[in-house]
Amino acid sequence: MAFGFTPKYMETVQLDQLTPQQFLVLAIRIAKDLGWDIRFISDTGLIALKSKGMFKWNARITIKIEDETVNLKSESIGSELFDLGRNKKTIAQFTNAFFDVRNTFVPEELANEYEELKPSLVAPEQDVLLQPPATSKQQIGSLFSLFVPREGYFITPLLVDINILVFILMVISGVSFFLPDNESLIRWGANFRPVTLEGQWWRLFTNFFLHIGFIHLLMNMYALIYVGLLLEPYLGKTRFIAAYIMTGIIASVTSLYWHELTISAGASGAIFGMYGVFLAMLTTNFIDQASRKALLISIGIFVGYNLINGMKGGIDNAAHIGGLLSGVIIGYSFYPSLRKPGSVNLEYLTICVLFVFVFSASFSVYRKIPDDIGKYTVRMQAFADTEVEALALYRLPKDSPKEKFLSVITDSGICYWNKNIRLLDTVEKMNIPQTFKDRAAILKNYCGLRIKSYNLIYKAIDENTDIYKDSIQFYNTQIEEAINSLKKK
Repeated sequence: MAFGFTPKYMETVQLDQLTPQQFLVLAIRIAKDLGWDIRFISDTGLIALKSKGMFKWNARITIKIEDETVNLKSESIGSELFDLGRNKKTIAQFTNAFFDVRNTFVPEELANEYEELKPSLVAPEQDVLLQPPATSKQQIGSLFSLFVPREGYFITPLLVDINILVFILMVISGVSFFLPDNESLIRWGANFRPVTLEGQWWRLFTNFFLHIGFIHLLMNMYALIYVGLLLEPYLGKTRFIAAYIMTGIIASVTSLYWHELTISAGASGAIFGMYGVFLAMLTTNFIDQASRKALLISIGIFVGYNLINGMKGGIDNAAHIGGLLSGVIIGYSFYPSLRKPGSVNLEYLTICVLFVFVFSASFSVYRKIPDDIGKYTVRMQAFADTEVEALALYRLPKDSPKEKFLSVITDSGICYWNKNIRLLDTVEKMNIPQTFKDRAAILKNYCGLRIKSYNLIYKAIDENTDIYKDSIQFYNTQIEEAINSLKKK
């Protein structure tokens, strides 16, 4: 089973008693019998295509004669992840046919056929089979062509380039190359329920152009290029970008609904959406039945592996599932217009209806997602502000009059501690993680200890006595213990 953008298989056979010219004639006979489309013939060999159309497995077969050996190579045309042994099978078909006929040929017939063929052979100076292998520079240039828009592959490289550009800007600004921290991700537009639900809905879109380190970016862009090379020529630019955005938005909303405190970023939700579109197409009769099984296996391996891998934790599987399922639905919705390629109105109408439905549904879900985490954050900020006022006692000058101390203790101290206790009572009723409720319980106890301490301080000042000193110290020790326990939460 080959792997890569161009899976291939190579094998060498011996000429034995054949001359290069005799082998060439036999190779042409066999290629024609196998139904290959011969595109190039020279004294050195031939190049043929095994082509059956879009979404069918296609291959380029190269037969090169060198001295007493012949090098056979079959390589997939396109960008499959797996060839499922088909390149090897293609070469086997040729070698089996060759071994069947090599001892039964008539030399005179082959000589006559070669003489007839000779005028059409490519001259040595134009023989591509004699050209040296691609240099490193040429190979790099071929790789970089994946990032350049062209006919039939226009939106995909633009999306890849945008993702890479955003990542570069993040790194230049000081964000970690391998493992960005949560604060950086949120600052750049990651999806996070407490922030997104506080009116920052645009994070549902921006998050799928961010990545959590270089490896995350690399894996997602590989998957996007692969599906884009296969799917964009088929869907066209408008359908492809529409499906990408819609599935990306649904993936973001699914993540927002499912996770209370997960910071979500990455293009994988939208990419899963495109694989969902592809899977939908593979279950229709629009794609040749002979090609469906291999493509379904290839795509199924990718989807299944990533969903299972996402169960390990640290991966936003909710976004993956949301993108995948919405992609399947969108793929089926595209089917009628794809069956009528000349109906532009039907294509645009389908996309418009889908956009209205997706954004309406997403907005509805967005509005119904409980925002208790956001409300909790607001209340905790209010608690902190009130605590500053309640601690005003310790900011008074030591030579302040007795009446000032007593007034601050009652009006700015005990009053504000009671206010914070009432605020914490509302927190306990919220639908928030138990950890947050535990913190609120500790804070409530902390406020109660402060009130007891303030009452004793009030008495000590009012009565001008030290008899409460040990009791005050007891409560202050408990207050320190409460503060330390909060730091551990």
